[in-house]
Amino acid sequence: MRAQTVPTAAGWRWIAAGFAIFRRNPPVLSMLVVAYWFTVIFLNILPIVGAIAASLVIPGLSVGLMQAARNLERNQPVSLQTLYGGLKENTKTLLALGGLYLFCTLAILGTSAVVDGGELLRYMLASNRTERAAVEDADFTLAALVVMLLLAPVMMAYWFAPMLAAWHRLPLGKSLFFSFIACWINWRPFLAFGAGVLLVAGVLPGLLLGLLLILFPEAQGFVTAIVMVPVALIVAPVIFASFYASYRDIFGISEIV
Repeated sequence: MRAQTVPTAAGWRWIAAGFAIFRRNPPVLSMLVVAYWFTVIFLNILPIVGAIAASLVIPGLSVGLMQAARNLERNQPVSLQTLYGGLKENTKTLLALGGLYLFCTLAILGTSAVVDGGELLRYMLASNRTERAAVEDADFTLAALVVMLLLAPVMMAYWFAPMLAAWHRLPLGKSLFFSFIACWINWRPFLAFGAGVLLVAGVLPGLLLGLLLILFPEAQGFVTAIVMVPVALIVAPVIFASFYASYRDIFGISEIV
């Protein structure tokens, strides 16, 4: 197995490829993304244990979404079973990936407490508006920068790891290593991809929402809904499918076992 180096423009093409995959069956892919969200939200309802369980199953659910994108691209059937079927592929490694990612995230957030005395951590863990308001005036800039810098290599190691573990049967260490190297040698297309995602999922919906709120200020709730619902049901599935497109280009579908 070998990661390919792709041109910078590939980052933009991944988003286009994600949209092409989404167009093959929009209702099904949207349903799977919503089911993914509801599964994670449902698990998080349970205190402490639920959050841990959600973190453990996210890699497997991610594999299920990638499998759905791959099936749609190949004109193969996709169902709700496809989403949860990802949990059965190299299950121990996928669970370990989820646990390790949770540990690293908590460790990084804990490190930020050294910078700002725990203000950012308290804000993120606040369970209600009162608790959040107590620290929202604090300056999180430096702590947020530390979190971003430390989280970047974790995200690089994790990006392809679930697919490599599930589809290539790689153990934990190798899946993380090859994912990190693949992202490292393709930092340019990933930078372009990040800019594209920011534009499609953030800037354009934000501009549209702002314009509609100016035109119809009395219908704020309705206007917000008609902008955010398409973002959730169209943009989000497209972005998930583009994750698969990045895997396909860099590792090649011919190497899938």
